[in-house]
Amino acid sequence: MKRYKIFVSGVQKELEPERLAVSSIMTTDPFLMENCEPVLFDREPLSGHKATKPYLDCLDTCQVYLLLISREYGKVHGDLSATHHEYRHAQKRKMPTLVFVKGSHDDLRETKTQEFFDEIKKDGFTYKRFTDRLDLQPEVRAALKRLLKESYGIIPSHEKDKTGEETLEAVSSFESRETELTVKALDMTLAIDWLKKIGDITGARITKNLVLNALRTRGLVWTDQTNKAHYASAAGIVFLAKNPSACLPHCRIFADAYRGVGSDSKPKDQVNISKPAPIAVQAVVDFIRNNTRHPPKIIGLTRIVLDEYPEEAIREAVVNAIAHRSYEDATRQIMVEVFYDRVIISSPGLPPQPLTLAKLRTGKYRPCSRNPVLAQSLALLNLMEQRGSGFLRMKTAMLDHGLEVPRIDFHDGYFQVILPGPADKLERLRLPKSAVVELMPPSVEQRLNGRQKKMVAALAKGVSLTSRLCVKRFGVTRDTAARDFALLVELAIAEKKGLGRSTVYILRARK
Repeated sequence: MKRYKIFVSGVQKELEPERLAVSSIMTTDPFLMENCEPVLFDREPLSGHKATKPYLDCLDTCQVYLLLISREYGKVHGDLSATHHEYRHAQKRKMPTLVFVKGSHDDLRETKTQEFFDEIKKDGFTYKRFTDRLDLQPEVRAALKRLLKESYGIIPSHEKDKTGEETLEAVSSFESRETELTVKALDMTLAIDWLKKIGDITGARITKNLVLNALRTRGLVWTDQTNKAHYASAAGIVFLAKNPSACLPHCRIFADAYRGVGSDSKPKDQVNISKPAPIAVQAVVDFIRNNTRHPPKIIGLTRIVLDEYPEEAIREAVVNAIAHRSYEDATRQIMVEVFYDRVIISSPGLPPQPLTLAKLRTGKYRPCSRNPVLAQSLALLNLMEQRGSGFLRMKTAMLDHGLEVPRIDFHDGYFQVILPGPADKLERLRLPKSAVVELMPPSVEQRLNGRQKKMVAALAKGVSLTSRLCVKRFGVTRDTAARDFALLVELAIAEKKGLGRSTVYILRARK
């Protein structure tokens, strides 16, 4: 499917947050993400070729021109600013043009900016006014939807359209906050691995600027145009900071494991997790694994060690807590509690409107996140889906594991996901679908001695056995090895291949 490149134009120093907000809506809205690609010239890699106005070469690769205007005109290149050059070049190419004007008081604009604005109006372009990033994003979304429909015949499905609308209504201002945490505090190895995986950076030569510009487009980093320094956004801190709580104390996870079915003052294990979101998820999974039981189950000659809870359900619950919690509540942290009979994962705040506990319990709802940049970043890492089926996947994982379905609740300001455990009934746990076991009827198994069972176990692992190998491994004579092989062939466990010294025995293929 073709994605149309949208060139986002505006005075960089003045409109950095707004340009990133435009980029963000195109990388989080499900319909726009599928059909649009934001292009910010200052994040594009250098071409290596001489050019008087390289930004115009970049504009030539795009299909749509989107202009942001505020008070400043920008640095003049020749007789016009770079933004003004871009506008005229786009008109020369007859590109579809969308114009957004910040502020309602035109008399506050610089003289050249007002002249530029008058030229746009004289050219016959309509425009939309906005006051901040939160009201800019819905205007951009509506304009791009209309343009895609009228120019390219692309219309969103009802599901994607409603998802986009509800996400915009629910979105908080937290994750777009510009912090003073420099990029030195970010885990750049994790950032590069993530950007490679999602395809934002490719090739053998990966520069620091290439990485930072890619993170900037994703809303995780912002640039101070005064000193050209790069800093983390709030979303960038949660997703990539080596120690998120050093800057945002509430961005951590408290995990406690108790011996019984209730909390007490002396948990058997306790940890505070302040790591980049992808690493934090795994840290919680490991904490729960280390503090729950792992009963063995013997099937035939195979010993399988089970987990008390399915990892898929735990991972889904933790990811949802990180992606959808209310970060405006700076007095609370995500909490993980492991009890003898259940695991509870609590995140501050109710689900964002229009989601309700009743809708979530049915499993029939459209996805909606108050933190779309975080949600999208985790989704791209394949740690979550954004199709509204998170609780359905948790339910399926728990049922397939032999456990009851998850419960959801709201208690003392926390949204809670409760995963019921087996308690005293460990026998109810089921084998994971991925487990491959070699089944053997008890009537066959009882005819085998300990050595012959070890031979079967080796065959099940794909080992080809010979008399010489058995003599050496089990300390038996060739005659004894021959009798062992004869029995395994008789029981249809092993199959003989070759003759004489070339004879080997392999696991008999099952029809």
